[in-house]
Amino acid sequence: MTEKLDKPTQDLSGKNVTVVGGARSGMAVCRLLTEVEATAFLTDQKEPVDWAEKKQELSQLGIEFEIDGHTKKSFEADLIVVSPGVPQDADILTKAGEKGIPVVSEVELASWFTNLPIAAVTGSNGKTTTTTMLAEMCRYGGYETFLAGNIGFPFSDAVRSILGNEPNNGLHVLEVSSFQMEHIHHFKPKVAVLLNLTADHLDRYANMDAYARAKMNILNNMTENDQVVYNKDDAELTPYLETSAMLVPFSLNTVPNALFTVNETKIYDAADEILIYLKDVSLPGKHNLSNFLAAATASNLLNIDSNAVGKVMSSFPGVEHRIEFVDNLDGVEFFNDSKATNVDSVEVALKSFDNPLIVIMGGLDKGGDFSQLTQFMKSNVKEIILVGKAAEIISEAFSGVVPTQNAGDIPLAVKTAFQSAQSGDVVLLSPGCASFDQFENFEERGDTFKAAVANLKRTAS
Repeated sequence: MTEKLDKPTQDLSGKNVTVVGGARSGMAVCRLLTEVEATAFLTDQKEPVDWAEKKQELSQLGIEFEIDGHTKKSFEADLIVVSPGVPQDADILTKAGEKGIPVVSEVELASWFTNLPIAAVTGSNGKTTTTTMLAEMCRYGGYETFLAGNIGFPFSDAVRSILGNEPNNGLHVLEVSSFQMEHIHHFKPKVAVLLNLTADHLDRYANMDAYARAKMNILNNMTENDQVVYNKDDAELTPYLETSAMLVPFSLNTVPNALFTVNETKIYDAADEILIYLKDVSLPGKHNLSNFLAAATASNLLNIDSNAVGKVMSSFPGVEHRIEFVDNLDGVEFFNDSKATNVDSVEVALKSFDNPLIVIMGGLDKGGDFSQLTQFMKSNVKEIILVGKAAEIISEAFSGVVPTQNAGDIPLAVKTAFQSAQSGDVVLLSPGCASFDQFENFEERGDTFKAAVANLKRTAS
């Protein structure tokens, strides 16, 4: 981390701020900077997706921009705000350091302009589901909840939407990634939730330790008045729990100091009363139960009563793009798991089905070890249909284990999988890779999958 930046007293008026990256987060920063009367300048090395629309918005905001590289105007700045997709070793950030220009993340900047408490969720897997669960529990419990961050709605937009008019019962519930934590100076959650640590983004980080330490920047500014909810079942987390904040565990086993406990049939709350019977929990699977316990623990620390927690546990429908049922066509079920951007997420998805599977995998490789899926592939996967740049890597990983064929893109993969499927089979999109080789984000990839299934249904009828 760079030298700690003095926190402005929520005043960037008249300051020159360069925004690096014109994707969703960068555009949100530009909107917030305009609102607080800073002079923003957007720079990107290439034309962002939907550039015509973004260019028009920037012009309406009166923001200058460049999309063909970072000229010297990029460094005529009091501050640089970097989008999460820009790596730490990018040339523009190196030069900014040499010139003494402070660099902050979008999440850091947005945190300067809100006085509401923050509950932030991070981990390698389960972030979106847990963050959404937590937001729902807090909403049922009486908070006016603002759900944002890596979940798809930038924190800057959430902050801007209530700038100068924050509700007394407001709460920011954020999903945060390692990328967003790379340039943190003052960002401080009231409650942080640490779900797990498994290998991910090793195309960006030198090793697992570097990746983990980027995530753990979430703890940097937390004090003894704050709480860290952590997964006691994940041994990888333990070495990184360096904080003066209160540590509160959650677990599928009985462990000291856990606020919620589980047996074969029930979940008990902090008062040792029955919270809910497991048969009434809305989402199946141990991974979802663990996510529920994480959200419930954080909710308890935010003074949410057990009734609100139990209501969400019994009714929560899941999140889009995470093992999401799409349709049934001639007895073949289609599931969209585009959110599975790493190998461990694919493992969770494979373990969720007993049916024969045809799995669509591929995209932009993140350095994960696909071979760890071998035992699960052997059990009930009939075939792997490959897409994107990682097709050859995945094909080699499962050579002699399960048949593979390269379809190239999602629409052809859906068609190919259906041709291979029989009634009772499941076609599962669970890529195990990032989406950026063919899509702007995993949501666009999932939507493309669902559109391809809908088109298949129309043509087959």
